Amino acid sequence: MKSYYIYILQCSDGSYYTGVTDDIGIRVDEHQNGLIAGCYTHSRRPVSLVYAEEFPDLDAAVSREKQIKEWAKSKVELLGLPRGYRPSQ
Repeated sequence: MKSYYIYILQCSDGSYYTGVTDDIGIRVDEHQNGLIAGCYTHSRRPVSLVYAEEFPDLDAAVSREKQIKEWAKSKVELLGLPRGYRPSQ
């Protein structure tokens, strides 16, 4: 059964890019090497993979991608933190 993934890249300027793919390794490589002309990340390299989630179908992955794209940057950043992390008060 084929899997799909949402992924979040952190760009060199500190911004984030969220996308969907069926092969994270290839997709990150494409972003890193500027092989996706006109893509948001093209002029913001290098990029780092900071988060990924696996889904059983494309519809579920796209739905999650849309959800994440609506979040504030601070909420996106929490995805990359270790489980159980509590910010100091």
